[in-house]
Amino acid sequence: MNIVDLIKKLLPGLAPLIIFVIADSIWGTEVGLIVAIGFGLVEIFYSLIRKQKPDKFILFDVGLLVAMGGVSLLLDNDLFFKLKPGVIGAILCVLLGVSAYGKTNIMMAMSGRYLKDVDINPWQQYEMLQSIKALFWIFSGHTVLVIISAVAMSKEAWVTISGPGFYILFGAYFVFELYKKKKVQSKYQEEEWLPIVDDEGAVLGKMPRSVAHKKSMILHPVVHIQVFNAKGELYLQKRAENKLVQPGKWDTAVGGHVSAEESIELSLQREASEEIGLTDFKAQPFQRYKWESSIEKELVFAFICTTDQALKPDPAEVSEGRYWTMDEIEAYIGKEIFTPNFEHEFELLKAYLKG
Repeated sequence: MNIVDLIKKLLPGLAPLIIFVIADSIWGTEVGLIVAIGFGLVEIFYSLIRKQKPDKFILFDVGLLVAMGGVSLLLDNDLFFKLKPGVIGAILCVLLGVSAYGKTNIMMAMSGRYLKDVDINPWQQYEMLQSIKALFWIFSGHTVLVIISAVAMSKEAWVTISGPGFYILFGAYFVFELYKKKKVQSKYQEEEWLPIVDDEGAVLGKMPRSVAHKKSMILHPVVHIQVFNAKGELYLQKRAENKLVQPGKWDTAVGGHVSAEESIELSLQREASEEIGLTDFKAQPFQRYKWESSIEKELVFAFICTTDQALKPDPAEVSEGRYWTMDEIEAYIGKEIFTPNFEHEFELLKAYLKG
């Protein structure tokens, strides 16, 4: 589901306002109001038959038409008529701006009314939000141009900007969006895909790895293994300098993303083998928690195991690795030696070991 699909679904609620603008330009305000309000009443009647209650958004739309039309007739002012597209644009900009940058996504709330049979996962919501942000700036720029043309330009310039100019701008945006979507789809096919999960770990969908790491803050699962030896020492890996997050710091022995269509158990075995050469082990879960860094949000499945195997860190993943005593780790906590995530998990680990 993208912003184009959303607008298609929302058109019934916007139709009376759109019809008013078209009818007003052809037959004048009086006839335009009659046609648009009549169409709105038909839609309200239809929603009453279909849903046993009037559509609130269409009621608002018709009310806006009555208010704007009344002011138009009372003032009978050419400047006001010329400002009407700007007024409509400003209303749309407010809806888009609040949705894009406010705490309440009005467009998503509206989509919930019109897309009840469509399940929109967090990645689709994120992509839709990016489109809403782009549309906010496009409509804002156009609205400013309409107001300037109405006040300071010729009628011909105003007609061009408020009419064809809008459709050209809008069309160019969607052509660009289609091109960009085709381009990124090709890129995504070459990437690892990650599951999208809720707070309990239930899978909601999937997304490319790059999306997870570009501050989308979409929750996805990772596995960690705290590896002990028989002496009770804890093995830690030093992250490679080319790592995107916390390069060069000491971290949990094993940590990695769960791939799409991969179980937690399979991910544990794969990551342990790839990162430190650990195989044929049994791991016990001790905690599940959410962790948010500057670029991503993870649902961490943390495990613990004990082994006497000789561990062999992969130099492509880990710059070095060794066992630490618990007291040694305690001495360096808070001194920028370890990753913040490890320090957080270390406290959870100590609480688990104490019982």
